[in-house]
Amino acid sequence: MKKAILLAVACAFAAAASAQQYKWTDKNGRVQYGDAPPPGVKATPLRPPPPAPAAAAKRADPKAAGKGLLTPAEKDAEYRKRQAEAAKDRDKLAKDQQAAEAKKENCARAQDYLRNLQSGQRLSGVDSKGERYYLDEAQIAQETAKAQQGVQQWCK
Repeated sequence: MKKAILLAVACAFAAAASAQQYKWTDKNGRVQYGDAPPPGVKATPLRPPPPAPAAAAKRADPKAAGKGLLTPAEKDAEYRKRQAEAAKDRDKLAKDQQAAEAKKENCARAQDYLRNLQSGQRLSGVDSKGERYYLDEAQIAQETAKAQQGVQQWCK
């Protein structure tokens, strides 16, 4: 029921809007407006207002209207550009994550090596002939200094 009433009101307004409007002056000197002037009165027909300049500009120059009126090829090019930027961002994020994981691993290794050097246990290594040798105090001090530099480098 509400829809029917709304439709009837809309039709009435549409009919009134499409009718010719007139302007005239009555006996008392007041300006009157209506769709039919009284007989015997000089009436001036009114013209509808011109369209807004923004609407005319949009019709005249679709390129100046902005991104709302892009051709399918332009839309596709923008889509591909956004996809390429997103892929670049994903790659950068993946590289950053890999670098962070590698740094974390290297930090853990450097800390473990430093802890082993400072533990006071006897440490050994393998020479070029494949034989085991034990580190003396000078070598342990030298390796400890290197390990501390590694911890400083990787564990910032």
